[in-house]
Amino acid sequence: MIDVIAIVGPTASGKTALSIELAKRLDGEIINGDSMQVYRSMSIGTAKIEPDEMQGVPHHLLDIKNPEESFSVAEYQQLVRGKISEIRSRGKLPIIVGGSGLYVQAVLFDYRFAEEPFDEKLRGELHAELERFGPAHMHRKLLELDPESQIHPNNTRRVLRAIEIARSGQPKGERTMALSPMYNELIIGLDISRDVLYERINARVDDMLARGLLEEVNALRSRGIRDVQSIQAIGYKEIYAYLDGKLPLEEAVTQLKQNSRKYAKRQFTYFKNKLPIFWIDALQDLEKNIRQIQEVMQENDRDRRIEYFERKITD
Repeated sequence: MIDVIAIVGPTASGKTALSIELAKRLDGEIINGDSMQVYRSMSIGTAKIEPDEMQGVPHHLLDIKNPEESFSVAEYQQLVRGKISEIRSRGKLPIIVGGSGLYVQAVLFDYRFAEEPFDEKLRGELHAELERFGPAHMHRKLLELDPESQIHPNNTRRVLRAIEIARSGQPKGERTMALSPMYNELIIGLDISRDVLYERINARVDDMLARGLLEEVNALRSRGIRDVQSIQAIGYKEIYAYLDGKLPLEEAVTQLKQNSRKYAKRQFTYFKNKLPIFWIDALQDLEKNIRQIQEVMQENDRDRRIEYFERKITD
């Protein structure tokens, strides 16, 4: 029997509609799998589900943090594992839904986080790499390890510390991670052509603006919220730049769309390299996707299920 389902995919790929229908069919409850949707007062820019869209399906770990507060992968891991136990104790099926691959990976697999002190040799190597290649190179390195990181590229100290944490918490090779599941999980990935996805992303940004993204960001700014983890999220940092007079609105929107597309590409890369996923076509009929998922759930042997259904998505 499947212990937990995760539905992953890039932004704007259709995770919400699929998750709601699946939860209704399977008597499930949904757990937020997006690192930014934990924040209150940040709904439009994070594409957070609206209460009237939930169709009576319970949702967990939305709006649990103030924008000024930090939120780590380790904290998420602890919270979600607790929610999984709670939901299963009621005889319901936990369904994690979101695009934050590292967060999902940390929950479903034996992903451990190093404590202080960190490896001094690693720390020295990173500082030497910083001196040789510069801050921009180190920030790109961090995004390869943690695509969801919201640390500003200019905050070199935090960038280096985050790399240390990611490197120290990484299992010894991807194979070790893949062979150390915490649950009998099924990870469903939404595959979608890049052209269609990028059109959806551009349209979503336009819709966010029409729904009041500028007003949402300005409200945060008026509260004096800046230079914190949440405001580095895509959709907020670009609008902050506009409101601070650093960019014209047109350029800020262009950057928002471009950064969203780049993030989607990083999400795909992470999913296909780090997680054992059963991929379905996001553009095909919803009923067909539901039937495919129900069929794969009949295979109770995890290794056979993954071996049979896993396939690589194409760039």
